[in-house]
Amino acid sequence: MIGLTARQAGFDLRLLLRNGEQILLTLLIPIALLLLLALAPVVALDVPSGSSRIEAALAGVLAVAVLSSAFTSLAIGIGFDRRSGCLLMLATTPLSRTTILFARALATLAVVLVQVLLLAITAALLGWRPDGGALIALALVILGALSLGALGFALGGAVRAEATLAIANGLFLILLLVGGTALPTSTLPTPVAAVVQWLPTAALGDALRTAIAGAAGSVPIDALVLLAWGAVGAVIAARTFRWD
Repeated sequence: MIGLTARQAGFDLRLLLRNGEQILLTLLIPIALLLLLALAPVVALDVPSGSSRIEAALAGVLAVAVLSSAFTSLAIGIGFDRRSGCLLMLATTPLSRTTILFARALATLAVVLVQVLLLAITAALLGWRPDGGALIALALVILGALSLGALGFALGGAVRAEATLAIANGLFLILLLVGGTALPTSTLPTPVAAVVQWLPTAALGDALRTAIAGAAGSVPIDALVLLAWGAVGAVIAARTFRWD
């Protein structure tokens, strides 16, 4: 079971990394966004007390990277694999359906970890020096990937491919601008921030900003928000996921 899952995950990962659009969305755009937020003073970036601009930028871009891979790309990939019959065909092989879904989740998590590595290297070249908060941030990235991944499975497994494409990309743009990812909820109008702070993207972004700055803050609460959204996504996916 474990061996089959690992081999299928490796196969899925190779397919993901061979896709030019996937590389653009998951690797090049986050690095470009990090450079923009860190180096362009014209971009209003709310830097938490005790933190630097590069730390605030890195935290926000990590949240964007997780959103792009674990939700948007995963949902779209699942949707179009359903439409092409790829998932249904795989389900007729010795691979169990659970193995197929676990393998896709592992491949997505691997992409997220590659993003983390490249963004950390870029931030280090810009002067960032990791400390103990970096390990907490890594744990939050993994938790965020699992939470948003569950929501991605729920969307991609229940909606037609074309609708999934439109919904996933639309949500990505909305959450990028006002979802507490690249920019913290503190930059939003108070009534909007009061709602947005309970979204998984805002919980992830704000928790990462706090952790990378080396503070405690609301990280435990944000982690609980991520867990709650992940549970909701898993329940929805279990009840509505279709293979064709």
